[in-house]
Amino acid sequence: MDSHEVFKQSFEKTSPKAIAGELGVSLSLVYKWAQEQSDNGSGSRNPLDRILEIIRLTGENHIVEWLCQECGGYFVKNPTQSSAEGYEVLPATSEIIDQFSKLLRRISESALDHSITPDEADSIRESWEKLKRYTEGFVRCCEEGDLEAIAAADKAGEGV
Repeated sequence: MDSHEVFKQSFEKTSPKAIAGELGVSLSLVYKWAQEQSDNGSGSRNPLDRILEIIRLTGENHIVEWLCQECGGYFVKNPTQSSAEGYEVLPATSEIIDQFSKLLRRISESALDHSITPDEADSIRESWEKLKRYTEGFVRCCEEGDLEAIAAADKAGEGV
């Protein structure tokens, strides 16, 4: 889905007039965000396109992570490598179980004294984020039939 289509879809739930008023921009600009950019002047570079460009220029995913967190979710980066060669499903599944076990161990150890310190919470969060990334990569590779990308992502430090 293109960014202008995201805006068009969001207008089904929120009025462009309300958005323009809250943001302090013209109503016509908000409507242009929902149009495809073309040489004849329709459409306008919208905030989603601008954010994407900032991320590309900085090379930082922290912006996306922050946005996802502010919206009640999280960002999971997909594996970048694709390969025709297969990766064994059983070891990958075992790795997910192992990482989940490590997460549960961290939680249990942290909660032994009936409180969790900020450092312990950070450690739990880090373990949870690694598990989510690895598992999302695993599911995506399963969907694409490319489990070798899991091993490559793991070696590149993108996995667990």
